[in-house]
Amino acid sequence: MATPIVICDDSSFARKQMARALPENWEVEITFATNGQEALSAVEAGKGQLVFLDLNMPVMDGYQMLEAMQSKGLSSIVIVVSGDIQPESRSRVFSLGAQEFIKKPVERDDVSRILNQRNFTLAEAESVGEYTPSAAVLDGCQEVANVAMGRAVDLIARLLNTFVVMPIPNVNMMEMGELRMMLDQIAGDNQVSAVCQGFIGSGISGEALLIFNDSTAADLATLMNYHGEIDKTVELELFMDVASVFISACLQGISDQLDVPFSQGHPIVLGHHVKVSDLIERNSKGWKQTLAIEMGYQLENHNIGCEVLLFFSEDSLPKLENIISYFTDEQ
Repeated sequence: MATPIVICDDSSFARKQMARALPENWEVEITFATNGQEALSAVEAGKGQLVFLDLNMPVMDGYQMLEAMQSKGLSSIVIVVSGDIQPESRSRVFSLGAQEFIKKPVERDDVSRILNQRNFTLAEAESVGEYTPSAAVLDGCQEVANVAMGRAVDLIARLLNTFVVMPIPNVNMMEMGELRMMLDQIAGDNQVSAVCQGFIGSGISGEALLIFNDSTAADLATLMNYHGEIDKTVELELFMDVASVFISACLQGISDQLDVPFSQGHPIVLGHHVKVSDLIERNSKGWKQTLAIEMGYQLENHNIGCEVLLFFSEDSLPKLENIISYFTDEQ
């Protein structure tokens, strides 16, 4: 059973660093919080058997959260993670109920030692040969993504008769906690609309996810050269049509590079004008890790920007590596 963990820090870099410092095969369910108030709500919701807590944060700092936990009788184990290593700081957090103190920057050995002392690693999941790609394979995936994105941009530009600003795609192996952080950073506090579409071919499968910034129906109508009245049904159709163009172009670019034809499932609207965190909770697919390709698009002279993300399922990764390695060996 997964251990519910809260990582609370106002720095996205620090949150990611903390998540990476956890034991690699430990089965956990991570909730990220940017201040003590968010972390307190997560603990009250049963999501924080263990809390990694920063001290200096806006809204509610770590000291205030510890005080609130005491007053509410919450029994989570709290490990303070802070760069403030003054003796008085340590003394104060321990008096407020913190059980451990780790100084920043976080070291994995320190985290493992403390977790072992508190028997948390007894919940460690059995190792099932978690996939770790070589640097050459990741480089190969990056090059595939670079070329694929160029082809996708060309197709999108011609289909929509617009200029597409093309950034460099990002390719990373990610655990689900890191994926949640990435999606949070993409959307920030903004509302988004999202569509997902499954794909499969030659032993490789995954999900394509398109996240629109909260573009208006009028923006989409202008892009698609639609001049009729816009109601909710038309807005959804416009959204789906634009999403289909972007997702299909990206998958076709990848398919051409890998020489693997993909069959695409029916696109599904995950949410319309919602928080990205809601999408994550409802659609994580139960994966522990994924190879993620992120492609960001901005259309010139249109108030439309979106992210297309391709997530390859865990059982597809060895097959994908074989294909990439074949091309690498040929070079």
